[in-house]
Amino acid sequence: MGTEKRLDTNVPGDFYVTEACINCDQCRQLAPPIFSEVGDYSAVISQPWREEDRTKAFHALLSCPTGAIGSERKEGLTEAIADFPLLIENNVFYCGFTSRKSYGASSYFIKHPTGNWLVDAPRWAPQLVHKFEQLGGIRYIFLTHQDDVADAEKYAEKFNAERIIHVLEKNSQPGAEHFIQDRTAVDWAPDFRIIPVPGHTKGHMVLLYREKYLFTGDHLAWDRERGQLDANEDFCWYSWKEQGESMERLAKERFEWILPGHGDRVYLEADEMNIAMNQLLSRMK
Repeated sequence: MGTEKRLDTNVPGDFYVTEACINCDQCRQLAPPIFSEVGDYSAVISQPWREEDRTKAFHALLSCPTGAIGSERKEGLTEAIADFPLLIENNVFYCGFTSRKSYGASSYFIKHPTGNWLVDAPRWAPQLVHKFEQLGGIRYIFLTHQDDVADAEKYAEKFNAERIIHVLEKNSQPGAEHFIQDRTAVDWAPDFRIIPVPGHTKGHMVLLYREKYLFTGDHLAWDRERGQLDANEDFCWYSWKEQGESMERLAKERFEWILPGHGDRVYLEADEMNIAMNQLLSRMK
């Protein structure tokens, strides 16, 4: 971390946020009792006293894309590093170590018997590389769109992994091994369905794993304040109309988890998720 000034909005104590914060929301997702949005930045609103809360604060520190979170004491940091990637459920993990290049977007790791997948990419972190090696490496790197590739190229080179991206996002990964060509969903393997969803960008895609886990990139996420699924027109770089049409097609799929690049992760029973999707469609019209 650099020498940036601590924000005055932090409560006194061990953990703090500096003016390097870009308000990406990662810390608020990982440790909501400790970090909150105050003005245009995150801030420490409650110091962690319990060991489990201190661990969450270190998870947030390690996941911050700009190194904007600091701690005066380092006890517990080594153990927190060893926690990554963080288990979400079954064989699906959150990578942490987000990148400034992708504005702090989340990335995910899937451990699979036919080869492991990385969904979008974190920043290059030797600690994470070591854990990926222990978990069996990486076979595929699925990239939802050009905004969130981060250090995908370095991970691909390290693990001899094959990158998958839409041809319309090729400018971000010209050396990728696989390009999805049109807007037709692709059943890549029995457990993996690739679904083009143009809107946020022209070649945006989502990945559906085992008809349960939907990795959504910047297509949609959970809005914690309103308690509903959300898509953001203000951050739609290509076509809001097409994003709505993509959402309508996506609503016909079955899934239970939303695992986004930006925004909160959420689990709903499949029927409840379908209702939430259709409510979102109504709001988008």
